[in-house]
Amino acid sequence: MSGGNDLWVIVPAHQEEERITGTLRALAAQRDRDFTLLVVDNASSDRTGAIARRFAVDAPFPVEVIDEPEKGVGCAVDSGFRHAIERGATLLARTDADCLPRPGWTAAARAAMTDRPGPTLVCGRIVARRDEHGPLGRAGFSALVRLAALFGRLRPAHARRNGYLAPYRMHAGNNMAVTADLYLACGGMPRRPSPTDRLFLNRVRRQTDRIVHCRAMVVENSTRRLRAYGIRGTARWYLDQGSGGRGDDPR
Repeated sequence: MSGGNDLWVIVPAHQEEERITGTLRALAAQRDRDFTLLVVDNASSDRTGAIARRFAVDAPFPVEVIDEPEKGVGCAVDSGFRHAIERGATLLARTDADCLPRPGWTAAARAAMTDRPGPTLVCGRIVARRDEHGPLGRAGFSALVRLAALFGRLRPAHARRNGYLAPYRMHAGNNMAVTADLYLACGGMPRRPSPTDRLFLNRVRRQTDRIVHCRAMVVENSTRRLRAYGIRGTARWYLDQGSGGRGDDPR
């Protein structure tokens, strides 16, 4: 089913049958449920899409599920955002299928975009999921995010003298919101594999200085990379997200 809500929440998902139920339940627990949910099944071969479609039957808000056969988070996000805009969305929020938005997430995203007239990008706050690691793991995750943000701010290529209208601050794609007008004006999410968050932020920085950080917009982020890659591997991934070690956007 679908609706005419101005706010759409986009969730790209690839091979997430083990975690997407938690994300869907977290969205169903939002205090502001006046939105349409769009799940983008990104070439999954497991039950990701089926789980989302089953959830749609009794969901407390309209839900759509679309398929994006081209692999890559950038492709899934861009297709999802453009689909939502074509269906009438003016406000867009995104999280990922292994994340848990806290109950005030959609309300905070809506308020941050509507309290300020004009095109706006909102960056929320990410913390580690409490069900995946203990206090030490969560502290390590927070330290890695802060380190990546610091490297991003210090990187010469991100300086405002390079034509950017706003200072650089690391933007987490799994906790963001953007007005539809700004999304289209900046050219959308780069259609490529991860990392895309930094590239998208820099596209926005060339369009506007209206980039706000909302501490009330909180998402619990999966720390599974710590298990898969260890501290060093995870640090390299976050430093690439924040400082842009490879693959700068040519735009």
